[in-house]
Amino acid sequence: MPSQLHILLLGNGGREHALAHALSPSPLVSSIHCIPGNGGTASLPKTTNVPPTSASASDFSSLVTYALTHGLNFLIPGPEAPLVAGVTDYFAQHAPEVKVYGPSKAAARLEGSKGFSKDFMGRHGIATARYANFTTYSAAEKHLSAVDYRVVIKADGLAAGKGVVIPETKEDGVRALREIMVEREFGDAGDGVVIEEFLEGEELSVISFCDGGEGKSLPAAQDHKRIGEGDTGLNTGGMGTYAPTRIAGREVVERIEREVLRPTLEGARKEGFPFVGTLFTGLMMTKDGPRVLEYNVRFGDPETQSLLALMESDLAEVMVACTEGRLQDVEVKVSDKSAATVVVAAGGYPGSYAKGTVMQLDAVPDDVVLFHAGTTLADNTLKTSGGRVIASTAVADTLEEAVAKAYKGVDCIHFDGMQYRRDIAGRALNK
Repeated sequence: MPSQLHILLLGNGGREHALAHALSPSPLVSSIHCIPGNGGTASLPKTTNVPPTSASASDFSSLVTYALTHGLNFLIPGPEAPLVAGVTDYFAQHAPEVKVYGPSKAAARLEGSKGFSKDFMGRHGIATARYANFTTYSAAEKHLSAVDYRVVIKADGLAAGKGVVIPETKEDGVRALREIMVEREFGDAGDGVVIEEFLEGEELSVISFCDGGEGKSLPAAQDHKRIGEGDTGLNTGGMGTYAPTRIAGREVVERIEREVLRPTLEGARKEGFPFVGTLFTGLMMTKDGPRVLEYNVRFGDPETQSLLALMESDLAEVMVACTEGRLQDVEVKVSDKSAATVVVAAGGYPGSYAKGTVMQLDAVPDDVVLFHAGTTLADNTLKTSGGRVIASTAVADTLEEAVAKAYKGVDCIHFDGMQYRRDIAGRALNK
């Protein structure tokens, strides 16, 4: 292990602010350089935002040059795009002295191609929905017309969390196929589609630290994907989370580790791409048990905000152990409290929305943190710069208290047009 970590953190979302917030207090961490960072990372101790003129997360050569010039020795890619494009492999070839917490390009296919990941689950006996993969519109349309069950249609490639359609009718499904595969609504991500069975149940998210062989999971979290209360309206990147979920205690997480995580890590190793980094597994808790909906190969957003707020172990120590293949030597310790996160979005999101709106933030109560996502700080003025702008995360002894505190944090956020859901964790609290 390096005596001190000088970290290069890629990304500018709420996830990256949460990661920097958790890493900054570690005695192992000397500095964090965020490319490009946001208005929240700009004000953290040990943390510097790097302007796009210096380096870009999509230009690996500039990242290597920046890392070596500034003596950085640990890379954490926040978003999926650099991982799927092969940033881990690039650093292994061009700057091996910089360790990377994240999977190889081959392993990142588990998120980069939904068709690949579904076939992978099939090869390794991992329970998932019935599905079929297609690379032509005509074949996909023919299959859709023939099935006698409700379906979900997914663009094969990366679509910023928006390439999933749940059609109400066959006509809606055909329209979605046309938009994805013919009209290319999601660009190259629509080169293929997965048509899979719609599963009934409650969704949950499990985030696991992985070192290529071993995996250790944080408590299960539940995301709220739709923009509207009561899970209505369009899908978003996530409007809020809570953890741990009341539908998945430790016994369920242990079952998921046994039936999903271990076969995934063993399968990846057998196929020649051992998985190192964070594996995010989206699951549906059905009447027949957990079924995998998808893999992500990085921390989820906004699950990360809630889960890292509960984590008591040193995140930097856990990450380094993963890159050195010795996760079994460290403890992943988590508080027995509850956490809740409420996302505040710009008006119009997930459709078109304004940017550059001036924001004001009041001081938040104890045990509440505001995690910035789509914000910029220039000349001491905070402005919006994205769809999901900022989130309020709170920790408390009970879920009820955590949710109430998170909404008190929301009351401290002020900008024109702001919108948020008022029912985060509502299903759990009303049961």
